[in-house]
Amino acid sequence: MVKDEEMLEELKKIRAALETKPPPPPPTGLWNEFKTFVENYKVLGLAVAFIMGVYLGGLVQSLVKDLLLPAIGLAIPGLADLPTYTAEAGSQIFGIGSFLVALITFIIVAFVIFIIVKVTKKWGIQ
Repeated sequence: MVKDEEMLEELKKIRAALETKPPPPPPTGLWNEFKTFVENYKVLGLAVAFIMGVYLGGLVQSLVKDLLLPAIGLAIPGLADLPTYTAEAGSQIFGIGSFLVALITFIIVAFVIFIIVKVTKKWGIQ
């Protein structure tokens, strides 16, 4: 009988240990609510992905339009005569400056986003 009571007590201890604890009270204050919002909805990650995608798309578009298509135009005669490609017929225009501007812009934006992510991690926003 004593052994049954000991087992019952042990089972009660195990049950108490396994019970879920009540959730912590929601944070109060505007700053804490903002941090909770950003963490729960992964707003920072979504914003970083969107911004980087926009600038990476611009970089790829500039690479194709300003460097690759003119190189292809040299290999395929008559490509420059297409009205949607260049305004000048018979010559290929390499937009190296436009590509470099797009590349430098991408690097600057990526660095700024890196700094923002570092600062938000330091503030405890993930």
